[in-house]
Amino acid sequence: MPVSLPDQRTPRNVYVFGVTSFLNDTATEMAYWILPAFIASLGAGPAKLGIIEGIAESVASFAKLFSGYLSDHVARRKPIVVGGYLVANAVKPLLALVSSWGQILGIRFADRFAKGVRGTARDVMVADSVGKASIGSAYGLIQAMDSAGAIAGPLLALALIGHFGMRGVFAWAAAPGALCILVAWLGIREARRDSSQLSVVSPRSSKSEASGAPGHLRVRLPFGFYYVLAVVALFSLGNSSDMFLVLRAGNVGIPASQSPLLGLVFNVTFTFASWPAGKFSDRFSRSTIAAAGYGVFAVVYFVFALAPSRKAIWLAMAFYGLFYALTNPVLKALVVESVGSEVRGRALGIYFFVTSITTLLASVITGSMWKVYGAGMAFYLSAGIAAVSAVGLLAHRPPEGSDVKV
Repeated sequence: MPVSLPDQRTPRNVYVFGVTSFLNDTATEMAYWILPAFIASLGAGPAKLGIIEGIAESVASFAKLFSGYLSDHVARRKPIVVGGYLVANAVKPLLALVSSWGQILGIRFADRFAKGVRGTARDVMVADSVGKASIGSAYGLIQAMDSAGAIAGPLLALALIGHFGMRGVFAWAAAPGALCILVAWLGIREARRDSSQLSVVSPRSSKSEASGAPGHLRVRLPFGFYYVLAVVALFSLGNSSDMFLVLRAGNVGIPASQSPLLGLVFNVTFTFASWPAGKFSDRFSRSTIAAAGYGVFAVVYFVFALAPSRKAIWLAMAFYGLFYALTNPVLKALVVESVGSEVRGRALGIYFFVTSITTLLASVITGSMWKVYGAGMAFYLSAGIAAVSAVGLLAHRPPEGSDVKV
């Protein structure tokens, strides 16, 4: 289904956001897939990994919530997006200098905060750049570029790690990071919005909304939004950091030097499936497509719980990319289409906040369960939660004839 382009700025923004996502994820994934082994080399285990990832995601959740509300109230969102890319790519190379897991925690904290601040604002800018009938396709295209960077990142890490070691890989991540900042600064365009387009709520109207009385600009998010939010929150309780998958792979004999290849096989599927999944969601039920993604997740985590062989782990990681393709762009489109344009930032911010908080809990729970009951039990629990959540999404029915309620 072709993308609907309302004006000349649309193709530029969509493609520029795609390029910045590619470069940023290249830098991120160069470091991400070797980080578990690096943390282990510093004497920290799964429990410390759970703390690092949990805290990192929690700060990102608050940043996304703040960014969502801010995006609805400012005339220009570009400075928020560019600033987020700047901070994230300035701190990642510092991993080359750390000597303790506490320092890694600080870097991940700054990186995830910057991602949270820029992410919601960027997604609102994308939604404002295309017609409602093409939101899924736009998110899918950008997601495909993002995951293409996640292919380039592990490949670069694999090529560099033998010559420069893990610290050298972290240092080299500065190169694509710098290009990302430059492209975002020079390439992103946005039309300034006048005051009538901003979601400005007076103190009087805010009090009225809180008390249930009519307000000046009272805006309600619809029930359908909250239903999807509840189901996604349930799922996220079992969706711990992917670093636990890397650790589990190590349990069955896949060496740390091959960790970037795990990222590669995962992201190949993610890349090629993201744009088609986004396009399909513009024509068919988004909730059904996302439910299929949850089903994929359940199967993958069941295989990781069993961990029958190294071959099974490699195949499961390749299949795992389909989960992200069927959910990441599709669920964002589902949220955006359910609310008015003046509160898209608010809706996305709440959505990201809730899912990040529950993902924080998931990482802590998984790390603790792994330590006490073993890896198998932790992965079985995640698979079961995903299966229940898939049923919940299948039961969702969007309001007939309307995708906006205020």
